[in-house]
Amino acid sequence: MLFACVAGFALPALSQPAPLFVLNSLDASVSVIDPGTWKETKRLATGKQPHHLYLAPDEKSLIVANALSDSLTFIDPKTAQIQRELRGIIDPYHLRFSPDMKWFVTAANRLNHIDIYRWDGTDITLVKRVPTGKTPSHLWIDSKSATVYSTMQDSDELVAIDLASQTVKWRTATGSTPADVYGTADDKYMLVGLTGSDGVEVYDVSGKQPQRSRIIKTGAGAHAFRALGDGRHVLVSNRVANTISKIDLQTFAVVDVFPAPGGPDCMDVSRDGKLIYVTSRWSRKLTVIDIASRAVVKQVNVGKSPHGVWTLDHAPRQ
Repeated sequence: MLFACVAGFALPALSQPAPLFVLNSLDASVSVIDPGTWKETKRLATGKQPHHLYLAPDEKSLIVANALSDSLTFIDPKTAQIQRELRGIIDPYHLRFSPDMKWFVTAANRLNHIDIYRWDGTDITLVKRVPTGKTPSHLWIDSKSATVYSTMQDSDELVAIDLASQTVKWRTATGSTPADVYGTADDKYMLVGLTGSDGVEVYDVSGKQPQRSRIIKTGAGAHAFRALGDGRHVLVSNRVANTISKIDLQTFAVVDVFPAPGGPDCMDVSRDGKLIYVTSRWSRKLTVIDIASRAVVKQVNVGKSPHGVWTLDHAPRQ
């Protein structure tokens, strides 16, 4: 019952809502969705294989990383108009700005390096290309803008890079096929989703060397994280299990589970904390989940292999 859309459920009507953006990795496009009507209003062409996206520090541009085109596409997050394209960014699979807004970092998933750029408020300048293990996947930067953490998808590692010196601080072995990585607000723990397994590893990174403290069983294909926005919980999508787990960051226990059909991948949470938006990677849909009822309440058709999803009207990131 929970896997079907709920008949008669009325999604909240938003006043001049910001659009939702879904990256269609195998269509080289972005689906723009109106959350007032829950319809795709247009589809924007990007470079090849857009996988992830991130808001620029001035909050005036949503940046889409086009891995196979070696480019970034800048989109207005309110009007959904393409602003510009920046070429010569080599294999940007995942991307992230540091909290102090001085650094821009990309993971070259197919070329086995991480690029560290300086950001001047408008453009980026490459400072260092750091060789890594096999297939750097997802990035996290601590609250002090001092350390970049990255998973190595095919060498099963978590790597820490010092931003000031642009050198590898340490690397540690992980479980099978680590994907997304998420840090707690106090910078003490890093959570790693194991897509080749059925859980999340928790590492204490407060010392000179990391220590794995525990494994949280979530579901097969644990993959991507998104903060619920209440300062206490984080969601993880379990791509093979077709579920989303809610983890309590104080107890490191799963406290709720939501259905998420079609190979759930990246997520966002509505500003009011009532809805989860998740890309259903294998069924070419954006799935909307009502948190209170734990039910799928809407699915919107998008392009091939939908990956990243984002909206300006999102819940807090912690």
